[in-house]
Amino acid sequence: MSDVVAALLLALAAENAELREQLASAQDMLVETAIDAGNMHVLVEAMRTERDTWREEAKLVRAALQLAE
Repeated sequence: MSDVVAALLLALAAENAELREQLASAQDMLVETAIDAGNMHVLVEAMRTERDTWREEAKLVRAALQLAE
């Protein structure tokens, strides 16, 4: 094997290792983002439920006020 081929293989191996590290980092960030998105979804659903509860309570109050008139 010539020195040029050996140097080329070494450079390719180094680049491959660097790309693998970048991929692993990107995968970690993707997992973290997915977890954050899941948590945000849970919060949004809780807020919607609370909003719907307040709306129903407001309807009941309006109906009670109309009956009292």
